[in-house]
Amino acid sequence: MFARSPVLNQSGPTEFVFRAFTTVPELQALLFLLFLLLYSMILCGNAAIVWAVRTHSSLHTPMYFFLCNLSFVEISYTTVVVPLMLANLWGARKPIPLAGCGAQMFFFLTLGGADCFLLAIMAYDRYVAICHPLRYTLIMTQKLCVRMVLCALGLALLLSLQLTCLIFTLPFCGHRREINHFLCDVPPVLRLACADIRVHQAVLYVVGILVLTVPFLLICVSYVFIASAILRIRSAEGRRRAFSTCSSHLTVVLLQYGFCALVYLRPQSGSSVDEDRQFALVYTFITPLLNPLIYTLRNKDVKGALKKAISRKGTAEAL
Repeated sequence: MFARSPVLNQSGPTEFVFRAFTTVPELQALLFLLFLLLYSMILCGNAAIVWAVRTHSSLHTPMYFFLCNLSFVEISYTTVVVPLMLANLWGARKPIPLAGCGAQMFFFLTLGGADCFLLAIMAYDRYVAICHPLRYTLIMTQKLCVRMVLCALGLALLLSLQLTCLIFTLPFCGHRREINHFLCDVPPVLRLACADIRVHQAVLYVVGILVLTVPFLLICVSYVFIASAILRIRSAEGRRRAFSTCSSHLTVVLLQYGFCALVYLRPQSGSSVDEDRQFALVYTFITPLLNPLIYTLRNKDVKGALKKAISRKGTAEAL
């Protein structure tokens, strides 16, 4: 049905290069500084959440356990992509070996899939907390929380491994090929294949449905029940607090799932390579940055824990 070749086919390319954002040195320097700043903010913000949750017993609850894991995934997710992206902006473009491209795709898909599954798990956690508050501690046990996180990581790993292996059995023409992207993502790599890729595109859609559509539908169902429960709360303050705990999560969900769907679930005939790269910037930089900003600026518990830690550090240094 389509040509197959081993990953290290000697007649194919031995390395790829990424297309530059711009060839103007001044703009390259400006983009380098901008992306470096965003990456530093992502690392610091998410690391602060992980540290706060791990070190403060008041945050040892299911909601913050999932938030801690989400922050760790966000750190790993961006680290798979951004350092090489910055290296290509600083000076001459750096080629990536074929095996390195496959490794980056695998980790990018695994961590991105785990990110989407964790957002769905967090929606279920909010559903139990708001719709079944008296049974919350009985349902959301530590054992169940750990199992859900491990299942999210395991399923994401399994799907990404199968998809990556399938793509890198394709033959790629020429000694060196240019990827019109800043990372080894599935759609731009598929465009370089010298074979019929209809089966591979079908598999990509199936994986996209499992990773994006199914969790998003579960999130929507959860929030239908959550909205119904919130409207039954009599006090305006109670409704405001319940809505506040969900609106932050919904903001990240809509951005993450929306832009990922535009890349992975849109028909290839109607997709633009430049648009895909712009959409990828959103879920590579914006949503990982929104996670710590939203959950620290709008969450009293996290802000309180961080303030206590800073005040204790200042007191210790003064002594």
